Amino acid sequence: MHGFADSSLDKEHVVLTMGEITSDEPVLARVHSECLTGDALFSMRCDCGPQLQAAMHKISIVGRGAIFYLRQEGRGIGLLNKIKAYHLQDCGADTVEANEQLGFGADMRDYSILKPMMDHLNIESLKLMTNNPRKVKALEDMGVAIVERIPHQTGRNPHNAKYLETKKGKLGHLFEDDNDAQS
Repeated sequence: MHGFADSSLDKEHVVLTMGEITSDEPVLARVHSECLTGDALFSMRCDCGPQLQAAMHKISIVGRGAIFYLRQEGRGIGLLNKIKAYHLQDCGADTVEANEQLGFGADMRDYSILKPMMDHLNIESLKLMTNNPRKVKALEDMGVAIVERIPHQTGRNPHNAKYLETKKGKLGHLFEDDNDAQS
C-alpha cells in the first residue's frame, strides 16, 4: 500500500500494488473512486463494491497490478451530498439528475493526482479496467499511457439497473452486454 497526499484538494489517496510493477510491460490497473456505501457497506444501489472486488481478483490472478483508490466519493460530490443525492433518487431522480439538482455536474471527479502517483511508482503504462470512456480520455489527456481498455462489468442487480442505464445513457459508459453492465 502506497499513500499519497494531494495538498491542492486536501485529499489522501492510496495505491494497492501486487507484484513487479516497474517493468516496461503495461500494468493491469483499476482507477477506483471511493464509494463508502458500495465498497464498505455493500450497497446494492451501485456496482462499486463488486467492481473493486473484481479488480482485486483479476490482479491476483495475473499476479501483478495496481488499484488506484482515489478519495472522491459520489463522483466527487462528497459523502454527505451523496446521501442527499440518494434521497433525490428515492424521489425519482436518476443519479445524474440528483447531482444536478444539488448544484453539481454529473461527474465532478478529478484525476490530476494520478500522473504523479504513477511517476512515483515508476509505472509507465496501464491496461485499464473500466467501462468509462471519459476516464480513459481524462487520463490520456494528462499524458497517462493507456495501452488497453479492459471492460469491467460486474455487480448488476435489480436495485441498480436504473443507475447502470443512466451511466450508459447519460455518461456514455461502454457495456459489452446489456444484461450485465457496469463501469
